Amino acid sequence: MDRFTRFWLLLILGMLPGLTEAAEPTTPLQNMQIHANRATSSLLLYRGEGFQKAHLLRLEDDLRALNAALMQVPNPTSALRESHQELLARLREGASFGTAEDDMPWGFPLQMSKALRDFLTAVRAQQGADSQAELPAKVEYLAVQYLSRAYIGSFEIAREQPDTYLGQDERHLVPAIDAQLAELDGKRDPLLAKLKTRWDFLRVALQDMNSASNNLTTASGRPFAPITVDRHTRSLSDQWMAAKP
Repeated sequence: MDRFTRFWLLLILGMLPGLTEAAEPTTPLQNMQIHANRATSSLLLYRGEGFQKAHLLRLEDDLRALNAALMQVPNPTSALRESHQELLARLREGASFGTAEDDMPWGFPLQMSKALRDFLTAVRAQQGADSQAELPAKVEYLAVQYLSRAYIGSFEIAREQPDTYLGQDERHLVPAIDAQLAELDGKRDPLLAKLKTRWDFLRVALQDMNSASNNLTTASGRPFAPITVDRHTRSLSDQWMAAKP
């Protein structure tokens, strides 16, 4: 083997780990976390934005995607199956309430929050810890918290799990996502560069959520922007799944 051939062979071999990592597909368990959060956001948009049919249809699309991801999981635990059914029931119940403010029982937001937390907990228990794989789920989970504050007043995080993203709000999750994205090479991958740019925009709104306050106002005093946050959150997680860093 001459020197020129050896050089190119070594160069290609050096690139293989990065190519393999970039090509690694998201798993059904990762997708389930994303779609569960998205379905919850769709319900919040449906109730918060005047019961538009488009948001109801999007909710059903999210639930179908969630169901499809579950079907791809080999040997799902009973906790996963049961919490999945409970989440579906709660989200469909939320969509069935009337349009008047009093039509939704005051305790429903807590029931919805619990159903989502319990399901995500069951998914994580079957998946195992993989903080890098959970990055888009963390962003979607923050969006659920943001839309909840904007539309129904609150979202109860899993305070008994402070070391997981389920027990954290923007005060912990935004810096954690910053740190994870900082480890990725946006110069090598244009998709990652676009993802980081979108996150820089989105993080401003999420940091302004003001979860530490009981007052349902942003920290800056600006109005909540749930539609904008929802749109950019979905685009970011779509970009992440396309880039597969």
